[in-house]
Amino acid sequence: MISLDSLDSLPHLPGCYLFLDSPGDTGNPGNIIYVGKARDLKKRVNNYFQKQDHGPRTAALVQAIKAVDFIVTNTEVEALLLENTLIKKHQPRYNIKLKDSSRYACIHLTEEKFPRIRISRKTQGQGSFYGPFVSGKERTFVFQIVRKTFGLRTCKRLPKRACLRYHLGHCSGPCIGKITESDYRERVERAASALSGKTFELIDSMKHDMAALSARREFERARELRDEIAALERLQERQRVEHSRKYDQDIISYAIDGGNVYLMLFKVYRGTLEGKEDFVFSYTENFLEEFLVQYYSENEPPEELIAAEFLDESLVEFLTHMKGKKVHVTVPKQGEKKELLMLARKNVEICFFGDRAKLVALQEALHLPGRPEVIECFDISHLAGTFTVGSMVQFRDGRPDKSNYRRFKIQDVQGVDDFASIAEVVRRRYSRLKEEEKELPDLIVIDGGAGQLSSALRELRDLRVKVPLISLAKGEEEIYVPGLEKPLGIRKNEKASLYLQEIRDEAHRFAIAYNRLLRKKAIRE
Repeated sequence: MISLDSLDSLPHLPGCYLFLDSPGDTGNPGNIIYVGKARDLKKRVNNYFQKQDHGPRTAALVQAIKAVDFIVTNTEVEALLLENTLIKKHQPRYNIKLKDSSRYACIHLTEEKFPRIRISRKTQGQGSFYGPFVSGKERTFVFQIVRKTFGLRTCKRLPKRACLRYHLGHCSGPCIGKITESDYRERVERAASALSGKTFELIDSMKHDMAALSARREFERARELRDEIAALERLQERQRVEHSRKYDQDIISYAIDGGNVYLMLFKVYRGTLEGKEDFVFSYTENFLEEFLVQYYSENEPPEELIAAEFLDESLVEFLTHMKGKKVHVTVPKQGEKKELLMLARKNVEICFFGDRAKLVALQEALHLPGRPEVIECFDISHLAGTFTVGSMVQFRDGRPDKSNYRRFKIQDVQGVDDFASIAEVVRRRYSRLKEEEKELPDLIVIDGGAGQLSSALRELRDLRVKVPLISLAKGEEEIYVPGLEKPLGIRKNEKASLYLQEIRDEAHRFAIAYNRLLRKKAIRE
């Protein structure tokens, strides 16, 4: 859980965000008032607070938000499914209340003499269920492909004579004895394999048909096949957040750093990820055993515990005793459970160490002697040479420290001269820090290219301030350092560059905001 002052620590990853009406504490967390999903958590959440023209309901929601929690997923589809689960569990006040609270639909192969294929919103009863599908269009594609390809029946009761679907070639005709029970079962098994993601042979055959249709210039049908193939290929990506299980699971992952244990526990109820709990405590040799005993003394153990290491037999017996029946401990090496464990680990790294990873990446990319825990960045904004202002933002431990933001009215420069303007704000900032004997940053970033960098460097040398200095040029996001004519070979999509872009963009936003403020004041005067 993070405060509203720390929204910049959110990751650029898919997942679900949860808005709370109070930051709360360990024993009394705030109420969840809204659950949403996002392709990019950071962009989506920040949009709530940056946009000004919200409707009345959203405006009321934004006013009520006091803290944010989030769960990272591997894909946006997983985020959709998790969002659905969390809304049903917590029933947040600001989420839409739907009359139909059913889950996303699945494809159901029934358990009958001649099994039928159908669409079902419930996953209870005999037979096999595949899905769920968050897209009705995609579900219909897959349903029709499998039904037609394998000739499976859809009728509730076997008719006494062949129906239209048989005459159209869409059904194998078990009702009139056109296929034996064993042959029909074989078709059902192949259909089940396709619905389980084993669709390679089917896709190859469909691609061959699509190529033949294109050669015959039947482009409309070829496009339909292309969409159906895409639906089957998406079906191959097995959903990891929601999967079919008839028992509960807990997934535990942790990291040890600086004498502390950072642990995350995913709660999975009958195959559905319902949420997470995170803990930070001091490291001891038997920390995992102590945690499990304390936690499951107050919470019922699951039927399966997925962990990164095997537990002592006596601890398994303790969990079994507390559960009242056998508790299985699984240490997966591959497959779906391994992916769930890795997803929990990913959340540990992002929630606890996301900011630190940015600092380490920047330190390595710039060959700095230590982690740049305090970074100051400067930008200039003006309107055709008027209302010229400078901004300075400070990032501390990977997050914006807004209490140390500064803004400057340019005093000694006339017209458009970014080089001289940068020189002025750098001189004013660090001459004051020296006079007051205050802390200097670990890194100074200038928005601009080699010219802006040279202007800032001259001022620092005159002040005898020895702090690593770089500049970041917009466009290709080239990083310049003193003494080198060409920019560093750091790609703009690398973690170090992305962090610098985040800082630069914040300085740019802060400068523009001040420039607009001065213009509004001038209009009112």
